[in-house]
Amino acid sequence: MFFGLFSPLRRIKTFALVGESGTGKSFRAKLVAQKYGIDLIIDDGLLIRDNRILAGHSAKREKTFMAAVKVALFDDKKERDEVARALQTEKTRKILILGTSEKMVNKIAARLQLPPIKKIIKIQDIASQEDIERAIRTRKIEGKHVIPVPSIEIKRNYPTIFYDAIRIFKRKNPTLGGGPAVHEKSVVRPEYSKRGKVIISQAALSQMVIHCVDEYDQNIRIKKMVVKDDDEGYRLVITIDVPYGTQLGGNIHELQRYIIDNIERFTGILIEEVNIIIDKFIQNDPI
Repeated sequence: MFFGLFSPLRRIKTFALVGESGTGKSFRAKLVAQKYGIDLIIDDGLLIRDNRILAGHSAKREKTFMAAVKVALFDDKKERDEVARALQTEKTRKILILGTSEKMVNKIAARLQLPPIKKIIKIQDIASQEDIERAIRTRKIEGKHVIPVPSIEIKRNYPTIFYDAIRIFKRKNPTLGGGPAVHEKSVVRPEYSKRGKVIISQAALSQMVIHCVDEYDQNIRIKKMVVKDDDEGYRLVITIDVPYGTQLGGNIHELQRYIIDNIERFTGILIEEVNIIIDKFIQNDPI
């Protein structure tokens, strides 16, 4: 990513808070921001400063899980341009991006034309295993999500998903005077949370890969495919036969990119890795 000499984003230090969905990232986002002196937070499609939403719209308002992931990744050009413009006008030195994996936060940073991430903080570094498990249970059983802005801001922008508010009292330094600082977070219940989670089966994902390969080159034959799902995303191992005489060069890398881009664009899921194994070269069938 090239940054112009006079780009206001060039001097921004980008931080990330990474953890599985429902582990309490949004709940702890402001504590992390306070610790590192960070002004801006990007969380689930929103650009947040202090107690205000500056730009974007919340992925929590979406009716399906897949649509929510696309919003969080700023898949829509109009929405990411809106946030990018807001970033250009905001005077800040540091920004915090929340995401479920390193690939996700890196993708968000790239799409918003931010500098490469300087420091990645994992939820396990700032929360106990007990706290993480409690947060996951709350998410799975009650479908509750947190947005790190006051309830008045959420009620005004997203009244249909507002559920409750959490107030956290943090004692101020006595040498500075004043009473305890109050941080308010909003609890919401998205439509997709009420309806349950949508999971793509390995069979469905395999069919999408077959379709992508066929679109890219009908002469390439898939012999075997292994799909693995972990916390970072999906990993694919594809064994293929390639037509004899094919000029490989960068074509295989282009095929990898074609598969990743199309699946991520149409489903919203993250493909962490695509490994392609060429088993043998085959003769094209005579016409």
